[in-house]
Amino acid sequence: MQTHSEASGLHKQAASHHQEAAENHLKAAESHDKNKASDAKENAQSAMQSATTAHKSSESACKTTAK
Repeated sequence: MQTHSEASGLHKQAASHHQEAAENHLKAAESHDKNKASDAKENAQSAMQSATTAHKSSESACKTTAK
């Protein structure tokens, strides 16, 4: 059984991963605004990877709390 502090840590980690994904999405948007397609593509790929990580960490945190 996980403690409250362990569950809290999982939620904080998930939030951090979501923030990273959001930052990458914003960078991609800025690159599009500046007509820098290559940079936008790179940022979009980073956003996809961090969004996948964020989704997984969210599932883990929420499942732990929902037990």
